[in-house]
Amino acid sequence: MSIANTAGPHGKKLHDGMIKSRRTRRGDLIIAAICLVMILVCLLPMVHVLASSLSSSEYLMRNEVFLWPKGWNTDAYHHVLFEKEKDDEGVNKYVRSLGFTAILTIGCTLLSITLTICAAYPLIYSNLKGGKIINLFMLLTMYFSAGTIPNYLLLNSLNMLNTPWALVIPGCISVFNVIIMRSFLYSVPDSLREAAEIDGAGPLRVLVRVYLPLSLPVIATLSLFYAVGRWNGFSDALMYLTKEEAKKKYSPIQLLLYNLITVATQKAEQATQEGSSATSAGVSKTIQMATVMFATVPILVVYPWLQRYFVTGVTIGAVKG
Repeated sequence: MSIANTAGPHGKKLHDGMIKSRRTRRGDLIIAAICLVMILVCLLPMVHVLASSLSSSEYLMRNEVFLWPKGWNTDAYHHVLFEKEKDDEGVNKYVRSLGFTAILTIGCTLLSITLTICAAYPLIYSNLKGGKIINLFMLLTMYFSAGTIPNYLLLNSLNMLNTPWALVIPGCISVFNVIIMRSFLYSVPDSLREAAEIDGAGPLRVLVRVYLPLSLPVIATLSLFYAVGRWNGFSDALMYLTKEEAKKKYSPIQLLLYNLITVATQKAEQATQEGSSATSAGVSKTIQMATVMFATVPILVVYPWLQRYFVTGVTIGAVKG
């Protein structure tokens, strides 16, 4: 006899609870399986790149490397950090490019988030004269742009080509991020601002004392957007750095990686056509994989420090609502 028949109403409740518990466990297992698949999808490519960077070029050219290194060696990392292809100043070009990219990313992120806050904050005031027109012009820039050639001609006329400013000024602010910041500032209760104004605080003090402390989640989120965009950017450097001297000094790590991929592809095609040994192409590909690791790891290291702000940003609306 079933539990429900032997124990009456209490037995029926116990039986229903056991069924719900089983369903819950099944649901948890399904969710855990989905999460495991997503983790593998994100992790396995990185493992493959790491294994390729630690493998011998012969195994790599034969496509025998998957998730574990073959012909284990660290020559590619030694090449990237210490040896070969040094410039006139005796500094390894990979290390200098990585350092320049880090400085460029930090500087651009600080400048971009400052300009974003300064552009979004005045727009939350309903009595701002011309606020609607300003919003309209900002939105127009999201849908219509001059294009690549006019931007190039503008930077050329401003004598900004082959300088770091060509990598900083054109993308220093995003209207989409301004809208996100403005929407978040709108969500801050007006009573906090009014209380500060009653105490004699001006607009700048209200921003520093009231809005910025409450905006850490969105500031961290937008800072990560700006940082990742600048760290991964190379098209602007490809177009605006035309002189060899400027390329040596101001090439971001992603542009260096792009050049490595181009060289490796050309060597592989040439070796295939000539039927010669592809060892040099394999070495170039191994160095390429090592450079990918150098270009990816810094962002992976920074993200966990900002993750808690993402969680706060997601839950803050639920707490208020």
